Amino acid sequence: MKSSQLKHLIITIVLGIVLLSIWKFEIPPFHDLSLRLDDVNFNLNKKKPDDSIVFIAIDEKSVNHIGRWPWDRSVVAKGLSFLTDAKVVIFDMVFSEPTNEVSDANLGEAMAEVNSICGFFLREKATQDLTTYQLDSLADSEETNDLKAKDYQFPYGNFLEINVDSVRDGCTLQAAFSTLRDSDHLFRHYPIAFKYKQLFYPTLGTQALRLSLDKPIVKASEHSVAINDREIYLNNEGFARLNYYPMESYKKVSFYDLVEGKIDPKEIEDKYVILGITEAGVEDVRATPIGAIPGPILHYTFLSNYLNDDLLTSYEDLVLVLALLFLFLPFFLHFFAKTIITRGIIYTLITIIFILITKLLYMYFNIWFETFYPIFFLLMASLLSETHAFMTQEKEAKFIQGAFSSYLSPILLKKLKNTPELLHLHGETKEMTVFFSDIRGFTAFSEAMTPADLVTLLNRYFTPMAHIVRENEGMLDKYIGDAIMAFFNAPIDVENHAEKACTAAIEMIQHLELLNLELDKEGKPAIKIGIGLNTDSVIVGNMGSNDRFNYTVIGDGVNLASRVEGLNKNYRTSILITENTYKQIDQSFLCRKLEAVKVKGKDEAVVLYELMLNNERNVEIKNKFAEVLKLFEAQSFEASSKGFKEISDSYDDAVSELFYEKSLDNMQKLKNHEEVGVVAFTTK
Repeated sequence: MKSSQLKHLIITIVLGIVLLSIWKFEIPPFHDLSLRLDDVNFNLNKKKPDDSIVFIAIDEKSVNHIGRWPWDRSVVAKGLSFLTDAKVVIFDMVFSEPTNEVSDANLGEAMAEVNSICGFFLREKATQDLTTYQLDSLADSEETNDLKAKDYQFPYGNFLEINVDSVRDGCTLQAAFSTLRDSDHLFRHYPIAFKYKQLFYPTLGTQALRLSLDKPIVKASEHSVAINDREIYLNNEGFARLNYYPMESYKKVSFYDLVEGKIDPKEIEDKYVILGITEAGVEDVRATPIGAIPGPILHYTFLSNYLNDDLLTSYEDLVLVLALLFLFLPFFLHFFAKTIITRGIIYTLITIIFILITKLLYMYFNIWFETFYPIFFLLMASLLSETHAFMTQEKEAKFIQGAFSSYLSPILLKKLKNTPELLHLHGETKEMTVFFSDIRGFTAFSEAMTPADLVTLLNRYFTPMAHIVRENEGMLDKYIGDAIMAFFNAPIDVENHAEKACTAAIEMIQHLELLNLELDKEGKPAIKIGIGLNTDSVIVGNMGSNDRFNYTVIGDGVNLASRVEGLNKNYRTSILITENTYKQIDQSFLCRKLEAVKVKGKDEAVVLYELMLNNERNVEIKNKFAEVLKLFEAQSFEASSKGFKEISDSYDDAVSELFYEKSLDNMQKLKNHEEVGVVAFTTK
């Protein structure tokens, strides 16, 4: 084995140790990515929940007719009178505070008439513990059997919040309705039981099965338990993975329809009935891979998984074996596939086939096979194999000098050459302030000059403007005809990049005034420009073909900056900035709020501000304009028209004149009963 191959093998082994550590210790963001990647499985699930489950929801309809929740408990008791033929009634709620003796007693008596599973929840802190009587009332509800085995690390609670005595006495059994989310805050797993004071209490779903089937929860294998001989695979924390169905397939009935007798008793007979809340403001909303859902759907899903035999099985050891095979595949592949194209095709085919197999296993065999880590191992190993580290440092230095010397200030260029690791050529998402400027009326402007004179004039304009960008630590991206595109905060970080960009814009306007004085003496037309700034997360990196590329930025934030620059013509301004930029600059910059607009290509409105030269006159204009703008925003257009007209006449302010015209136009719209909304621009 050659020394280079031995080094390659050693690096691969080191990489494997790192990747295994990431997997073992569930290091973010990789663990979160692994969870999210497999969530797409549920889009493939076309199965429906078991028909023997009904979710009775305290929904908007119920609240509208009966009143705001919580209701008098006699109302709930009345609903239970329609559920006497149900197999089990499951309460995904707790009545932990006494109301009045009669209502509480009515509810307890109604619960006693059905096979009821009453919910309680666990909490880390409480002002008092359970009494001996309360603890004794839970005796029938705990599951001792094999759940005490050390194989399961069930979650535990320090305190319980349970139903009041009069209600609890009517419950057939009690169970925990608490659930726990994954590290990325989504609910993918269902706890089989919780531990409290060395005892194990099933959750609503498992307790309902335990009651209806009259079977205990027993240990089936090292990684599973069973109820009535049906195996439930568990992870190390004692959770079963939920197999979600399409949201529209869950059967939901309004509580109001139940108490009004609108539900056919056959729909309830011998069914598992879950009683829970979906009304906005009081519902128990859970974020899941299929979206935000009411909490009772978690119990619904687990019950249906069991009854439909849709429970998921995982093979973590096999995933580890495959991940290690994928890790060493690129190393061995270099002996047989000599070109990067061939190896790339093999990597791609392996990845596609692997993903396809995992999806088929899920769809037809209820086998959950994690795809992220095997693919991640293959991706990292292949990247390592295709990297030639011995060429990197020399190439970076030559590239930086050649590519950035014309676009960065000497200070930033020196810093970049001394720390080339700060440069991310292959692309990254980064918050930046994007700058666009454009000469107004350039077409007519250029037609009045000879080509030679035009080029000379543009050079006189571009040279100081580019210098201002570089001196404010900006990156001059490109000239687009008569336009300048630049960005701040790349290729290296620039502190207060939004303020740097605003300073550059103001300095350009100030320098342009001096240039126009020179042009006036020469008998040449003055140059007018518009500048647009936007601060946003954009993608920055080397883009182009293999033989010709440019370090530039792309993304919605870039497009918005360009659109905003163009709006200077509409708003009769010189510098416009978005609210994103405005929020990041200090009060030393004088900004006038204009209005929210929708630009071409974006559905969301953005608030525009005019960046003004900070002088006494402009401060007065800005303050008076802000007061009148409040009237405009409140649609007091008659008053705002007078205010804007006064500012326009007093200061010869074009923006105020524009908003005077807008006020008159909106007044007419209101008279015609037309909607006055956000201004939308349909052209660039």
